[in-house]
Amino acid sequence: MVKHLFVLPPLLLVLLFISITEVAEGTKKSYGVYNNNNVKLFVFGDSYVDTGNFLDSPSYKAPYGITFPGKPAGRFSDGRVLTDYIASYLKIETPTPYSLRNSSNLQYGINFAQGGTGVFQTLTNGPNMTLQIDSFEQLIQQKVYTKQDLDSSVALIGASGNDYTAFIVNNKSITEIKSFTTTLINQLSINIQRIHNLGINKVAIGLLEPIGCLPQITVVTFHLGCVDLLNLVSENHNKELLQTVQQLNQQAGKSVYVTLDIYNAFLSTIETMKRNHEENSTLMNPLELCCAGDGFKNKCGNVDDNGEKKYSLCENPELSFFWDYVHPSQNGWYNVYTLLQPSLGQLIG
Repeated sequence: MVKHLFVLPPLLLVLLFISITEVAEGTKKSYGVYNNNNVKLFVFGDSYVDTGNFLDSPSYKAPYGITFPGKPAGRFSDGRVLTDYIASYLKIETPTPYSLRNSSNLQYGINFAQGGTGVFQTLTNGPNMTLQIDSFEQLIQQKVYTKQDLDSSVALIGASGNDYTAFIVNNKSITEIKSFTTTLINQLSINIQRIHNLGINKVAIGLLEPIGCLPQITVVTFHLGCVDLLNLVSENHNKELLQTVQQLNQQAGKSVYVTLDIYNAFLSTIETMKRNHEENSTLMNPLELCCAGDGFKNKCGNVDDNGEKKYSLCENPELSFFWDYVHPSQNGWYNVYTLLQPSLGQLIG
């Protein structure tokens, strides 16, 4: 008996071939892998994860953005920041900053994070984390995102560093900082539970960076070493946060909340780069900043009334860990992201 063969029309064969080819190449065409990915990324926090919300800031001035995208674009770095790398891990484009939402598509999520902000109100007028979540909730109420959108989405939280700066400035002391840490973690716990209750089933929370290693601190050691006393503040913060996250996951009966060990990723990268610098002096000391202000009052990006630069740049930003007095360079973030990748697998599925 002769079997009847089902033959596709030529046009369908061509379309099928094109589709398969685009998927294999991993392009971002509408029929490629990117649009088949329903994951969206919603970001809350400060300058470590901000990709353009602080419109009136140095992040929109040269030389920020010189590595990527080649001009200032609102990132507190010479290039990509943590948000960009996590978005790439999720196989989506970097989500649109909330401040630019009316001029961009929102299919990859939204970034609510803004430089200078914190869990509480800090030294800037930017929206603290509670207000950022308020903005997210308003979009849900406006049906910009559906329940299905949120079910398959991820939230990234990167906040707390500015809270400690504000506390020290306002209190002129660190003697009561331990009790402040408990208050801060309690509010952060409320915030991440609220994000989950709004419909997001995977929430990634960054641990606090080793604040004693930031160039604005290590200037007292001539950038030769971190200040261990301040790193203890970060360690205590992270210990309490890890305990809180463990309790919340136990209550939820599943792994909703995932911590990203930024603290040890920073330290490990700095230690590796420091050893390399000691072996080869042409490599940068990771505790030195690439973009340094000319004098105490000037910072990276400052110019005088005549437009003359009041800052200096390192020769090779791609060899630096810190871009300015507090923010990693693209190279710094890439190395940190590489060490965080094993944890990111928990965000998928």
